[in-house]
Amino acid sequence: MSRRTPRPLVALFTAGYLAPYLLPTVVGRLGDSLRLPPAQAGLIGSALLMSSAAAGFTFAGRVDRLGPRTLARFGLLLAAFGYGAAAATSWMPLVVVGAMAGGFGSGTATTVAATGIAAQRDPHRASTLGLLSVSALAGALYLTLPQLGPDHALPFAAIALTALATWPATAGLGKGAEPDAAALSGKSAPATPLPYRRSGLVLAGAMLCWSMAQNSLWGVSSRIGTDQAGLTEITVGAVFAVALGTALVGVLGAGALGSRLGRAVPIGAGTALIACCIVLSARADDLTSFATGEIAWNTVYPVVLSYLIGLAASLDPRGRWAVFVGSASSLGTACGPLTGSLLSQAAGYPAMGATLAALLLVLALPLTAVALHTGGRPLLPGTVRRRGGAPAALVAGVTGAPAGAVPQLGAAEQPVVEITVSTPQPVPTQEEFSTAGPRGGPAAGQSSNANASTSAR
Repeated sequence: MSRRTPRPLVALFTAGYLAPYLLPTVVGRLGDSLRLPPAQAGLIGSALLMSSAAAGFTFAGRVDRLGPRTLARFGLLLAAFGYGAAAATSWMPLVVVGAMAGGFGSGTATTVAATGIAAQRDPHRASTLGLLSVSALAGALYLTLPQLGPDHALPFAAIALTALATWPATAGLGKGAEPDAAALSGKSAPATPLPYRRSGLVLAGAMLCWSMAQNSLWGVSSRIGTDQAGLTEITVGAVFAVALGTALVGVLGAGALGSRLGRAVPIGAGTALIACCIVLSARADDLTSFATGEIAWNTVYPVVLSYLIGLAASLDPRGRWAVFVGSASSLGTACGPLTGSLLSQAAGYPAMGATLAALLLVLALPLTAVALHTGGRPLLPGTVRRRGGAPAALVAGVTGAPAGAVPQLGAAEQPVVEITVSTPQPVPTQEEFSTAGPRGGPAAGQSSNANASTSAR
């Protein structure tokens, strides 16, 4: 595993995650440009993200066998073709097919990136860099797209061009960015069972609902700004750009914090804070309340997401849980726009926000439990101890042990393995020894008789 994150992985992560980040403007422009009701526009967004999740489930565990470079180029080419086709027409069937094809390509690129990130020495740092990149690009697009017109083709074209621009970066995937050593040698990795099965399944299920709650709001945020808060699309786009700019600050803070607090505290407390932000944003009725809710939410959301991605990557160094959990998250993201549209139409935006916030508060419990169960305690200097012994890090430093013997700061505490030692045989008594000399011969018999006669006298 390399110490620094290869740039191809960050580029693939950006290309794969850009479509979900641009989901509000995609859904909003589909409704305005093609004159679709919010539920139908949200359904197209859900189909796009559902296709992305299907790609993750299809290629999970197969990246090393198919080759990361080949698979990444296939995904980028499919994304460019699909989104390009959706941008080039207003015919509804072709728009839907193009969006789904592009979503499958985005999901394929994300799968390769997630598998490679899981193989890094510090997957949290790698996911942080990816979120930093995609947040910056999405923020720039939210500032630029409203100035170019209201057509639905613009966000699709932006995602397609990003996929094409990422293509040259895939050349570096054959030079040390493969997810594991088996890919480097061209041999298939041996089949190994998934570790942490129960924790992985709980995390995947919770992430599905967690992402659905986030994107239920994100999918209708543009509508909240224009319909409920009475803002123009340009103003809403500016708020989104500022919110994604503060997201960069949040991601940088998460990268600087690292594993000092472990994963349980940022995930549990952050999810509860997101619930409060969703309530505030869903109740917005003017520029101040809308901007406050969206900015606060977008600042906290990528921080928690970076820890969740790092947690999934830490469950399996081959990246299988990272892909499965990411695909479950994409599945929840796919259900988000439709769920948000249906809830808002049935009960209104404030009631939708309260429902989503309650769901997140419930989800904070299993997410925190998985982080506590699998992440271990954060290691601070002098806290790595053997049972009843001195701190292992201190002992290694004093005795001149090799560098590999010193646990890294922030790593999980290593389990102590009980070794059973067999009980030694009892020490023989003096009566069990006989005199030295030949045994079993006539001489021995004579000597024995002589000794017996002497004893008798």
